[in-house]
Parts: sequence; structure tokens; C-alpha cells
Amino acid sequence: MKTENGDIIQIPSIDDRRGSLCFLENNLSVPFKIKRIYYIFNVPSGTNRGGHAHKKLQQIFIALSGSFTINLKWGKQSKQYQLNNPKKGLYIGPMVWRKLYNFSSGAVCLVLASEKFSEKDYIRKYKIFKTHEC
Repeated sequence: MKTENGDIIQIPSIDDRRGSLCFLENNLSVPFKIKRIYYIFNVPSGTNRGGHAHKKLQQIFIALSGSFTINLKWGKQSKQYQLNNPKKGLYIGPMVWRKLYNFSSGAVCLVLASEKFSEKDYIRKYKIFKTHEC
């Protein structure tokens, strides 16, 4: 499964009168082996998250509840995505600057990651990110 930055991943679901059940599977609905899962919630109004890039990490962001906006920058591209559907995930590959903002009340952001946490994988200063891009 070849996935590009900013691709929206359709998450398989089973829907019936009892509700919906979504599922994710390594290398099928998710284009990498999941090594870490985390979620972001209780984000105060007006607060931003992210503001960094990763050297190797791949991620999928899913709005489990509520909504939020993600701005991505890579190369000469800059795109904004509104996530508000738990059946859709946003793929972000390595060397992409991301900023999350505009969280609705009660928003929950689930993140699937291809690697365990490593501070060495982060680029936290935009100026340094721009020099790595070239």
C-alpha cells in the first residue's frame, strides 16, 4: 500500500442498527506496522498542538470525537485538513511539519505511529526543519 502525505485513509467499518464498529489492521488499512498508539483530548480552546516534524516517523491522525484542523507543510506544499469523521484518517509521513488547532469541545484525536517515542526523531524548530528539507 503506497501512501502519500495528506492521503485520507478510509477506515473499514461495520454498520448496523446497533451502531458502527471501525477496525484498523497493520499493513492493510494502516500502511505501516503500528508500534505506538496515543490520543489527545481536553485541549483548551485556542491551544495548538504539534508544531514539529519527524525524521522517520509515519502517523495516522483520526478524529474519534469532535473535530480539529491539521496544517501540513512539506517541500513547497502546504495543506489544511479538517478532521471530523472517525471513519477517516489522515496519513502523515516523515519530514512533514504539522500543527493541530481549532479543537472543538470534547474532541479526541487518536494517533497511530510507526515507531515508539524517540526524542531524537523530532525536529522542533521550523528553521531547522527548512534546512533539512533541502
